[in-house]
Amino acid sequence: MKKIKIFLFAAAMLLSTACHNLLDEDVRSQITDNHLNTATGFNEGVNASYSFIRSFYGFNEHGPTATVFGTDEFTNGFDGSQKSFNFYDFGLNPRHAVVTGLWSNLYIAINTCNAVITRAPIVEGVEESLKTRRVAEVRFLRAQYYFLLVQMFGPVHLSLTEVQGVETSATRAPVPEVYKVIIDDLNFAIQNLPNVNSEYGRATKPAAEHLLAKVYLTKAGSSAKEADDYSKAATLARNVINNYNFQLLDDYIKVFEQGEGEKNAEVVWSVQNSKNMATAGQVGCCDGGNTMHSYFLMKYDDLPGMERDTENGRPWARFRPTRYTLEQIFDRELDDRYEKIFKRVFYTNRPGTYTINGRQITLAMGDTALYLTDREWTQEEINRANYAVWTPSRQNERVYPTLTKFLDPERTDVQEMRGSRDYLLYRLAETHLIAAEALMMDGRKEEAVEHINIIRRRAAKKGTTEAETLANKNAMEITADQLDIDFILDERSRELLGEMTRWFDLVRTGKLLERVKKHNPDASNIQPFHVLRPIPQEQIDRTDNDFPQNEGY
Repeated sequence: MKKIKIFLFAAAMLLSTACHNLLDEDVRSQITDNHLNTATGFNEGVNASYSFIRSFYGFNEHGPTATVFGTDEFTNGFDGSQKSFNFYDFGLNPRHAVVTGLWSNLYIAINTCNAVITRAPIVEGVEESLKTRRVAEVRFLRAQYYFLLVQMFGPVHLSLTEVQGVETSATRAPVPEVYKVIIDDLNFAIQNLPNVNSEYGRATKPAAEHLLAKVYLTKAGSSAKEADDYSKAATLARNVINNYNFQLLDDYIKVFEQGEGEKNAEVVWSVQNSKNMATAGQVGCCDGGNTMHSYFLMKYDDLPGMERDTENGRPWARFRPTRYTLEQIFDRELDDRYEKIFKRVFYTNRPGTYTINGRQITLAMGDTALYLTDREWTQEEINRANYAVWTPSRQNERVYPTLTKFLDPERTDVQEMRGSRDYLLYRLAETHLIAAEALMMDGRKEEAVEHINIIRRRAAKKGTTEAETLANKNAMEITADQLDIDFILDERSRELLGEMTRWFDLVRTGKLLERVKKHNPDASNIQPFHVLRPIPQEQIDRTDNDFPQNEGY
C-alpha cells in the first residue's frame, strides 16, 4: 500500500487563504484563492489537513511536553526549558511558548480543515463519492484537533467554517458544545470512511470509531457527561476489536520495530513520517520529522567509553522516569515489558582508558561501558565491575534508564533531529484498555477484566518450556475484585508508557493531583486548577471582546 505523503508546502498554501490562527493579525498570501476550488487544490488541502497532526505528535516537543511532563510516570531530565510543565511553577503561564504554540497550531489546523469542508461543494473535477470520503477524512482530523483543545483548555472558540482574513472576535463555547461538534464530525467520518484505505495513513472507519470511543470515555468525566457515555465507548471499542482484522502481536516490543514493522496488525492508525528529508520541513526550534527519539534519552554521551552515535540517539534528556515507573508498576518476575522498553546497558563506542570505580580501566570497542542497576550494589560488587555502575541511588537528572520505544537509529547522522518513524497514535492494545475502563465504569467488571487479561497475557514472560510460559500467562491474569481505576491506570502505564496519553488519562479519571503528588516529588506545586492549561495571553490580548482566562492563571 502507498503511504500518504503530507507536504508542508501544501499546509503553507492553506495558511495563505485560511488564516484562522487567532493569534495573527496579518494575512499571508502565497497563491491565488481560486486554486483551492480546483481538484488539485482540493487534494492539496486535504493533505495539508493531515500535516498538522504531526505538529502535536512528534514534530516538535510541544505535544510531548504537555502530555508526558507533570505526571506520575515522568519527571524532568537535565536539559530543556520546558520544566515548568513538570514543576507546575510560575513558568507555566499564559505566555509560555509551548502553550502558545499548541493553541496556534491547532487553530491553524482547524481552519485548514474548515477550508476543505467549506470549498468541497464548489470543487469540480472530483468524483462525488471520493469528495465525500475526503471530507470525512478531514472531519475526522478536525475532531481530533478539537478533542486535543477541549482536553487541554476546556471551553474553547468554535469555528466550523473557513475564515479568510483577520478575525479579532472570539468566544469560549461551553464544553458540551465542543463535544457535540467532535461527535458529529466523527459520526460523519464513521458513515463515510472505508474499513481499510488503499493509501496507508489516510483515516479509516475503525480509526474514527477508536477515537470516538475515547471521546465518549473522556466526555463521561466532564461537564458534558451523559448517562450512556460509558456504554457507547465500550460498544465502539469492542466494534474495533471484534469486527476488523486488527490483532495484538505476540511480542509486545515488535509493535515498535522501525521500518515496515511499523505497519503491523496492531496499528489502528498512525501519523506518517518520511525518510525523504526534503519533505520533512522545519518547525520552530526543531527540524521536522518525528523528533520523539531525542526526549527520553539519558546523557550517555559524556560518560566514560561513550560518545554520541545514531544507535543510542541524540540525548536531549527531557523526560526521566519516576521511581514509581521504575520500581513499582512492573512485576519484573512475570511481566516482560520493563525489560523490553528500558535500556540499562551501554556498550563502548569510544575505546580508551578511563578512571572508573576508582581505578584505571581500559575499554575496548563493544565492551560494557556502563550499567544502570535495578537494585543497590555493595561497594565490593561495584569495585569488581570493569565498567561504570549506576545504582538507583546514584541515578539522577543526567543518568537514568532510557525508554527505547522511539529510538531512531536510521537517522542520517548523529545530529539529525528529523526522524522517520511513524507515530503509532491508535493501537489495538489501547482499544482494549478503553473498552475495559468503559465497561468497568458502566458496572460490568467481569466483561472489563477480559480485556485487561488479554493485554496482560501478551506481556507475560516466556518460560523455558511451554508449560512455564502458560503458567506465567495464567499468573498475569486478574479477577474482577482486583479491578479499579488505579489498576487500569497502572496497566495503561505498563502498556502505553511515554505514548503521550498520561496527562490526559490522569485528568480524565480525576487522578492528576493525587497521583502526581504521590509519585512525582518534583511536581509538588501542582494545584487543582492545573487540570487545564492557561489560555495564551496573546489570544486574550488580540481579541476585541472578553475572552476569559482559565482559573488560577
